[in-house]
Amino acid sequence: MNTIFISDLHLTPERPEVTTLFFRFLKQQLKNVTGLYILGDLFDAWIGDDDDTPIYSEIIAALKTATLAGTNVFIQPGNRDFLLGKRFAKATGCKFLQDPTSINLYGTRTLLMHGDLLCTDDVAYQRFRRFARNPFWKQLFLWRSLAARRYQAAKYRTQSNAATANKSLEIMDVNQATVRQYIQRFKATQFIHGHIHRPGQYGIFIDTSTESDHIIGKRWVLGEWQDDNACILKANKNSIQFETIT
Repeated sequence: MNTIFISDLHLTPERPEVTTLFFRFLKQQLKNVTGLYILGDLFDAWIGDDDDTPIYSEIIAALKTATLAGTNVFIQPGNRDFLLGKRFAKATGCKFLQDPTSINLYGTRTLLMHGDLLCTDDVAYQRFRRFARNPFWKQLFLWRSLAARRYQAAKYRTQSNAATANKSLEIMDVNQATVRQYIQRFKATQFIHGHIHRPGQYGIFIDTSTESDHIIGKRWVLGEWQDDNACILKANKNSIQFETIT
């Protein structure tokens, strides 16, 4: 049996090819899979569980089919879809995860995060994140009409893209000290996250002034889904490795 980890699909009506790939993934890749973990940004922008965009209804139905078939689907909301709520969970049968969450993955203590909390060098984003996740602000936003929310979400994406274009790669990457703090806090030896769109396996080093660095864990970074392919992380009791699906 296998466990699969994915993130950063950024599903949106403007990119139907990615949604088609996701539907194919759910139909073809979940055989012998006990758990599917979606670690943030399943959607490019989620403005509330009452969003009546037609393709979203199809995505919800596809996830419901997967959970009814016996696959445990876990979702950890990301920076683009943190407004996913109880209505979505009930309609899909998915289970929500806190960010961060640690699990026992075939005997290995593994920390799961979306990844944006690790980018502590991006001070402006972290400030916005604290504001946007405030329960009062979220409720205030959800009280608006769908049209107003769609306008605000589009405006935010434009502003976010402009801000990102002016930031260095170093600022948008994870802060290594923050990575160490989280993995030591949760006593994990394995770390899986997305958000930064730099897929690969990385060592986690402890830095001291009195001895040489040494690896204290492995960090697996999930990739962003493309129109015609995606990189998934598949784990079982014998191995953990990336696979490309088309």
